[in-house]
Amino acid sequence: MWDFFKRRRLVGKGLDCGKRRRTIGDSELAEALRSGWLLRSILLTGFVAGLSVLVFAGQQDEPAKKFLLCLLIFVTAVAQLRINHPETLAVNSRLCLLLGVLLVQLAAIKITLLQAAAGNIDLQLAHLLVPYSFAPLVLSVLLGRNHGIFAAVFASLWGSMLVGQIDPVFLVISLITGFIAVYVTLQVRRRSRLIRAGVYVGIATWILAAAFGQIGPVFWESPGLTDWRMIGLQSLAAIGTGIGTSVIVSGILPILEPLFKITTEISWLEMSDLNHPVLKRLSMEAPGTYHHSLAVANLAEAAAEVVDANPTICRVCSYFHDIGKLVKPDYFTENIPHGHNPHDDLTPTMSSLIIIAHVKEGVDLALKNKLNDEIVDVIRQHHGTSLVTYFHKRALQQQEDARIGGKIMNMRVDDIPAVREESFRYPGPRPQTKEAALINLADSIESASRSLERPTPQRIEDLVNGIIESRIAGHQLDESPLTLAEIHRATESFRFTLVNMLHARIAYPKREDQPSEKLEEKSAA
Repeated sequence: MWDFFKRRRLVGKGLDCGKRRRTIGDSELAEALRSGWLLRSILLTGFVAGLSVLVFAGQQDEPAKKFLLCLLIFVTAVAQLRINHPETLAVNSRLCLLLGVLLVQLAAIKITLLQAAAGNIDLQLAHLLVPYSFAPLVLSVLLGRNHGIFAAVFASLWGSMLVGQIDPVFLVISLITGFIAVYVTLQVRRRSRLIRAGVYVGIATWILAAAFGQIGPVFWESPGLTDWRMIGLQSLAAIGTGIGTSVIVSGILPILEPLFKITTEISWLEMSDLNHPVLKRLSMEAPGTYHHSLAVANLAEAAAEVVDANPTICRVCSYFHDIGKLVKPDYFTENIPHGHNPHDDLTPTMSSLIIIAHVKEGVDLALKNKLNDEIVDVIRQHHGTSLVTYFHKRALQQQEDARIGGKIMNMRVDDIPAVREESFRYPGPRPQTKEAALINLADSIESASRSLERPTPQRIEDLVNGIIESRIAGHQLDESPLTLAEIHRATESFRFTLVNMLHARIAYPKREDQPSEKLEEKSAA
């Protein structure tokens, strides 16, 4: 608060503009909410309390025994998270999502069974109206297939404790349909895939229910004794519940994604639309940067496919990685008009400041336009802490020229300004993810490839190898999870893609006879 009043006084004196650069840093409170142990303990305790309410609700045999079993399963689930998914256990928002979705499915199971016990739902339909695939579908799409399998296993175990006597048929149907839901949603790039998953889950539920005698019975020797109406209702319930669950999941995903700051493959594809206002500005105000970003996207996406990174994230982040150049587009090589270079009128230090500033300006634009946090991170990391080599060498050359001139003019060496390398380095941080590292490499390779006079395959290969070796030697990839084997595969991908992008065309022969034909026609006229 005191800083606010101090800043207002400075604004009144004309010593401060009153504006502050947008930042992405978290406050202490936000960090405590994100990963604090107190909130984590509250979430775990709340889930146990919810389980106890579900177990003791209604009339069940030996509820205390079942609650004890649920507690033991809960301890196993937490241990499983600690071993296989420590990042989920450490981030409270993800833990809240995981436990909340599981509790919603268990509550839906309990409500369905209570309604059946009260006579509001036919007992022959109750088990077929249970949304077995809800938690596996939601968590598989939002957090990945391993979390979906986790949900399928533990939702089945807890659910089997809520159906009166522990029911092995319920457990088997729940497990198999959950696994099918996860398998079908391994790569959901369109919402229609969720509906398809619901169809598969519904069909699997119907087949399993028929196999275990929950549909029917059918008296084949006396068809007239078979209640075909009930079989039709049971079939409709089994398949309809699977499809309905997938429709509900498709509807709530757009709510859960921003709420828990998770971006699904579907949302990444939606963000790849080139009609985004920022990208349209880039195409109009900095067309060279726009085409450079498209080329980087092609390079990074192709490399991501061979190193087990996310190609869609690479493509989308590549589109936005250089949006900071919109502030001063004419100061970047790809946008400089022929005939005049604005850097000719600037010192190397000033030119370097303008070039480096496009990272901070890009972060500002990304935050202003509410772009995804991963896009913001790539903007910050796509140059790492690398050196602006051209202007650094130019500054060193000017310093050397000044020293030579100073000897002639009898100037002291101390009067010649020193060239500090830190002034020519990007602020970083270095790439932290595979996607950011690939974009870092693709950006440098694509930029350097424009300087090749004759882009032969051998020259392109030498260029790619040289840039990647310099990045490794400069420790720019030290903090990324890329292995040496993955870097080698990415190098081959960059070389192959670049050779195809810069391929030469056959020179078409000129039509020598065309001008003479026109002259003959004129003379004949």
